[in-house]
Amino acid sequence: MSLENISPWKVAEDTPDKVAILFEDTGGSQTYGQMVSNANRLANHLISSGLKQGDCISIFLENNLRYLEVVWAAKIAGLYYVCIGRQLNAPDVSYVVQNSLSKVLISSAEMAPVALEVAAALNGKVALLMMDGATAPYQSYEDAVAAQPDTMPTGRVRGASMLYTSGTTGRPKGVRHDLTDASPHTAPPRHTMLIQEYGYSPQTVFLNLGPFYHTGPLRIMMHAQRTGATVVGFKKFNASRALAAIGKHRVTFGLFVPTMFVRFLALPETEQQAADTSSLTYALHIAAPCSIAVKERMIEWWGPIIYEMYGGTESIGTTTINSQDWLTHKGSVGRASLGTEVHIVGEDGQECPPNTPGLVYLTNGKTFEYFNDPGKTDESRHPKGWNTLGDIGKLDEDGFLYLTDRKSNLIISGGVNIYPQESENVLTGHPMVRDVAVIGVPNPDFGEEVKALVVPNFTLAPEYETAFADELIDYCRSHLSKVKCPRSVDFVPDLPRSEAGKILKAELRKTYWPEGQSLVL
Repeated sequence: MSLENISPWKVAEDTPDKVAILFEDTGGSQTYGQMVSNANRLANHLISSGLKQGDCISIFLENNLRYLEVVWAAKIAGLYYVCIGRQLNAPDVSYVVQNSLSKVLISSAEMAPVALEVAAALNGKVALLMMDGATAPYQSYEDAVAAQPDTMPTGRVRGASMLYTSGTTGRPKGVRHDLTDASPHTAPPRHTMLIQEYGYSPQTVFLNLGPFYHTGPLRIMMHAQRTGATVVGFKKFNASRALAAIGKHRVTFGLFVPTMFVRFLALPETEQQAADTSSLTYALHIAAPCSIAVKERMIEWWGPIIYEMYGGTESIGTTTINSQDWLTHKGSVGRASLGTEVHIVGEDGQECPPNTPGLVYLTNGKTFEYFNDPGKTDESRHPKGWNTLGDIGKLDEDGFLYLTDRKSNLIISGGVNIYPQESENVLTGHPMVRDVAVIGVPNPDFGEEVKALVVPNFTLAPEYETAFADELIDYCRSHLSKVKCPRSVDFVPDLPRSEAGKILKAELRKTYWPEGQSLVL
């Protein structure tokens, strides 16, 4: 299929009054005509301010009705754009703005408490815009946009994201791809895959419950808008309201992370039964592993419309799987999608035979760099040009990929390599476990030992903790080798997770590893 002239500008030309995005929990909407007009004005402001093709801007916003107009403006101005996590503190935001060499920072009144600290740290080196009411030294975003013509700038290639990975060690790193000579109105190659796999069309109603700054929610949402879909967004995820929104707006495509599934399943049974999900054709989950038990229950409830995609910010390839294939390959994240190759590589640098775990490498012909970090870039690259996201996995004889764990989560106990995701998958299947994380903790004889941190789905009296811990350990050992199972269990009220649903294991390990002692982040 041709990827030319597939953009919100074409949609706005044909149907300017069509709703591009609406917010279910806070209200408000924006049409395609309004969105592209504002994007044109902002692009003209950035260009008239002296930004050249290939320069960078930073976006530090909550899920905001005008988020997408900012990103589309960067696209048509030929700029890199950095989307900064709304939960970051001022030093972290300042680091990303400076590390990315951004020329402009766009924020909002809601983010002002942190944004003003960032402005002080930047000390006048970056132009500052604030929407929804500006506080000095920020200038009014609305005034800057209104002063510009709404004609689309020309002569610029398609801009690109430079999104920062959360990282497993040290500071996050910006993932940067070279700009191509493609027009902003030419869709990237992954658009073909999304059309073929998930039926994107002007009739799509896209439910996006994730943070807009995050790779998956942002990119997949932008592709939906290229086809003229209406996006239903939320300021903040709420399971009851999100479930109700599916029926209210006749949502056809929903984007989720596994934690959201867990929250849906925890709703009262009467609420689940009353929910109308009949319009849903695709429910895609991304970003974090989903336990077999949770996915089985979701397929039983919503039907065989649950899909999964595995990939990363680096955009080096994806795997996908539908419900039918998953039910015969439970635990798999699918096979290589269009244009992707998957390779499993052992410690000797050679490809592994089927069902043998190794480092997962992907390739789709696209190259990237970790901005200003050639060492990290080289570490991710195989001599044959493939790249890894740092995951361990295996391919079966049919080419289905199974992820074992993150390389950074590896527990080494007495010289034995243990990947905690295996025991996490088992423990999540216990009917009395709501959430679980498995980490390595100090052991004087073996270096590390395996510990499970468990959130029960009931009120656990202190006098029964030991018995329940023993029950969970025995349950795990009935499914896995003893060495892979926890030697101890701690019960906690909740687990720290990122907005993408990933457990923040570095935070958990800090409790158990004394400062200065060996600690793999």
